[in-house]
Amino acid sequence: MVELPGGALLPVTPLTPVPAGATAVTRRVRFRTVGDISCTAPVLSDALTVADIIKETATTEITERGATRLDDQTSEASMEQRKKEGYF
Repeated sequence: MVELPGGALLPVTPLTPVPAGATAVTRRVRFRTVGDISCTAPVLSDALTVADIIKETATTEITERGATRLDDQTSEASMEQRKKEGYF
């Protein structure tokens, strides 16, 4: 993972490599939504069971969109660029 300035976590994969000047770290996470890995960030989580996940989701103070929208945090024009590339 790479911790971005806005607090989002960027998973490190061949599609989402470590940005220049950033340092990768290891964190326990889970993905709260299904989406494209280039625009959906994981959230920190210690949940190990379905019951843990339900409890965590019910008590979180961050909206799912606010916590996981990686594309909103990497560039103000990310969504417009995706439209031009035929993503939608």
